[in-house]
Amino acid sequence: MALEPFKTSTPLTMGVELELQLVSFSDYDLTASSPDLLHLLARKPFPGHVTPEITESMIEINSDVHTRHSELLAQLLEVRDTLVQAAEQLNIGICGGGTHPFQKWVERRIFEKPRFKEVSALYGYLAKQFTVFGQHVHIGTGNGDDALYLLHSLSRYLPHFIALSASSPFVQGGDTLFNSARLNSVFAFPMSGRAPFTLSWDDFANGYFAKMESTGVIKSMKDFYWDLRPKPEYGTIELRVCDTPLTVERAAALAAYLQALCAYLLERKEAPPAEDDYLVYNYNRFQACRFGLDGTIVHPKTYETLSLREDILTTLRRMDPYAEKLGGSAALNHLTQVTHMGSDAQYLRDQFAVAGSVEGVVDAAVQRFRGRR
Repeated sequence: MALEPFKTSTPLTMGVELELQLVSFSDYDLTASSPDLLHLLARKPFPGHVTPEITESMIEINSDVHTRHSELLAQLLEVRDTLVQAAEQLNIGICGGGTHPFQKWVERRIFEKPRFKEVSALYGYLAKQFTVFGQHVHIGTGNGDDALYLLHSLSRYLPHFIALSASSPFVQGGDTLFNSARLNSVFAFPMSGRAPFTLSWDDFANGYFAKMESTGVIKSMKDFYWDLRPKPEYGTIELRVCDTPLTVERAAALAAYLQALCAYLLERKEAPPAEDDYLVYNYNRFQACRFGLDGTIVHPKTYETLSLREDILTTLRRMDPYAEKLGGSAALNHLTQVTHMGSDAQYLRDQFAVAGSVEGVVDAAVQRFRGRR
């Protein structure tokens, strides 16, 4: 079946998806509570969208489509407060963070949904190890060609989003020395990585996608776990590299930063993307995952070595006029502070140093999601 046509959407609109952890207050481990929580939330109108995820210890929330940072943030705050209230009735905690610090994958339960069962049957234990938590951001584009132009142009900036959102330093009870260890789980899937290089939607849909579908390896765009992927049914591109931040304020700020970057890139003032830009793609992505804001990256055009922290600060300043026009100045100010003060990964390590246990790290994450720290 041919790939569906690329739906026209309003350029630069944005929406956010957040995968969240459900934890027990008795031992701060993950708890298989999503069926109960979803049943409780269904009793009255929810200020957004909430859906199950692949294991029963997680849920996903989706915002509406927004044009301005303030509107997105207001909805995410309302969603957060609704979730916290419902979770308290079940005596469970909800938090962000890209990984749970000490959960064991073998103890996870696959949610009773046909697609999740298919994924589990295909990928085996990787499906349960996919109990990791990410933020996805959708940006509206006018057509498929613009979507692919943005997708490949943004590859140079993906380390920014990895470092700014990094919140997964702990796995299986230990410090991984990565700021974003979550992405290591994503990379295990065969359809992960990057999209093939083409700037033509016709070539992508009728060439690459058609060939991949004919192999039987994929059936739809959902089967691709790329860092950035087009979503023709929505008329968007979807950024998928971010860990779920510890606060909805940071989640909204990251979305607004991406919105401003897309506005800038669509002016086509930079050299156009090229296949050779991907020569340093994996290296730059590794640097951001491993070292976060302290990483170094290689510019894909000039091959200049750059401090990731300084590159982010320089880019945030360059995006100021675009963010101001779109109503996102407060978001960029928030991320400037993050770049100077440290990411959520650093915060979690600091909490471990204070609490002396990974259970204390989870408690801190739960309180931070509530807005109490």
